[in-house]
Amino acid sequence: MRTVRELHTQPSAVPLKPPMPCGYVKESWVWEANDQSPMAELSQCQREVYFHTDPALESCGTAAVRGDTGFIQGEHYWEIQFLEPPSGISVMVGVGTSRAALHAGSYQYINLLGVDTESWGLSYRGKIWHGSGSIQYTDPFYEEGTVIGVHLNMEEGTLTFYKDRQSLGLAFTGLHKVQAPLYPMVSSTSPGTELALGLRCCSLPSLEERCLSTLAHSLTRKDSADMLPLPATVRWKLKSWKNWDVPGHEL
Repeated sequence: MRTVRELHTQPSAVPLKPPMPCGYVKESWVWEANDQSPMAELSQCQREVYFHTDPALESCGTAAVRGDTGFIQGEHYWEIQFLEPPSGISVMVGVGTSRAALHAGSYQYINLLGVDTESWGLSYRGKIWHGSGSIQYTDPFYEEGTVIGVHLNMEEGTLTFYKDRQSLGLAFTGLHKVQAPLYPMVSSTSPGTELALGLRCCSLPSLEERCLSTLAHSLTRKDSADMLPLPATVRWKLKSWKNWDVPGHEL
């Protein structure tokens, strides 16, 4: 395993165009240094995280870190690069609220992201987890250098994962109902896990989009929009705003 001083993120050969609409802006959030598992260590720039680095203890449980910024609106996309091949019981990428667990000691080797209803995660074994349940979502990935992208759309309440800039499909829906900021998270049970933040960007909604999103999420049926005392154009936009029949994974 490389030391912190020796570790440098390798530039990706994939074009730097995220799966976001035009008008996105880059973000600069990093991993939170003041609230993390004691079994996690950050680089000086706080963009890289190393798990279970103590050579005497190796791994005695499961560790996680979260981003220093939580999201409550807009679309956000970020990438996590695996600087070492993932291994062990679990290495995960996902999101969670401020209440999501960051540590499971006493030799608890678990899928920490998704262990309860406070977090949502993708394991390198290809399963997605939430509320202690899981389903197979994609093929496992074991390669060093793999880049996992996370697309969080707080307007639609959806979470989609990407592998090397290729969509793996919709993973979760209903995240707009959480009513709490969602933070980027990663976790690992395995010594030698090294993960690096790559591209981070967002596309914030306009005032009109925020209003339409709020109205759409309060309706249970598309036809209910016709009953609202709104101009016909606004009702049409409202009925077109929400993906009423999007299939999602409810675990």
